[in-house]
Amino acid sequence: MVALTGQTVLITGASSGLGEQLALAVAAKGANVVLAARRQDRLTKVADQCRLLSRAQAVAIKCDLAQVSEIDRLFDQVDQLFGSLDIVINAAGFGILTPAIDMDAATMAKMLRVNTLGVMLVSQLAAQRMSRAGKGEIVTIASIAGKIATPKSAVYAASKAALIAYDNALRLELKPIGINVMTVNPGPINTDFFKTADPSGHYLDSVGWLALNPVQFAEVIVSKLGRHQRELNRPRLMAAANLGYQIAPKLGDWLAGTVFNLK
Repeated sequence: MVALTGQTVLITGASSGLGEQLALAVAAKGANVVLAARRQDRLTKVADQCRLLSRAQAVAIKCDLAQVSEIDRLFDQVDQLFGSLDIVINAAGFGILTPAIDMDAATMAKMLRVNTLGVMLVSQLAAQRMSRAGKGEIVTIASIAGKIATPKSAVYAASKAALIAYDNALRLELKPIGINVMTVNPGPINTDFFKTADPSGHYLDSVGWLALNPVQFAEVIVSKLGRHQRELNRPRLMAAANLGYQIAPKLGDWLAGTVFNLK
């Protein structure tokens, strides 16, 4: 079991869903946690829970990843409060399941600012600090959608595919310094994500048998910290499907557009 006592962990998207469970999981391992998200009231409640679990520090900082100035301010506060940063977990993001030709420009821009550019900036600022210390770990919650795109997820899939590519290059740049970059690519997770992505509830109902449990999945992710894990793909069935897609892309396109098109 990984021990995080005395380490400082920054988690974005920590007010709910997988981000919240990741915060609780690292707190249970003794970490000081910095929680960032847009909803201050939800963040404060999560921070209170973390403090009970860790008997260490838990700080809730309101931050909108679509705003560069707020990300800069977040890191300034981390510097002032802790002076160093050991682990960053990028768990913020959202999706809208709709045909590409129907999505308005404002929604596309916001999704790319939050899911992609915001995460890249958080990783960059974290890496700058970690490089001075010669150690650290950056974890990005991307998506299996970044590897296997399906109808009604074009922009979301693109935002996550960009993160996978970014992490692949960042990993090579930071490895000689002693910093690990782990990319996590989950399939559907049983969280409030789908209340925004698909208010009808149809998609989650269709894939419920496959959906990951956020509490259990958070534990799996945290168990990989400090182990120089490159990538984590879950559920295993979708990870296997990704390998098959690379071997037979035409068949993969057919399956993604028909059998696995559950939206």
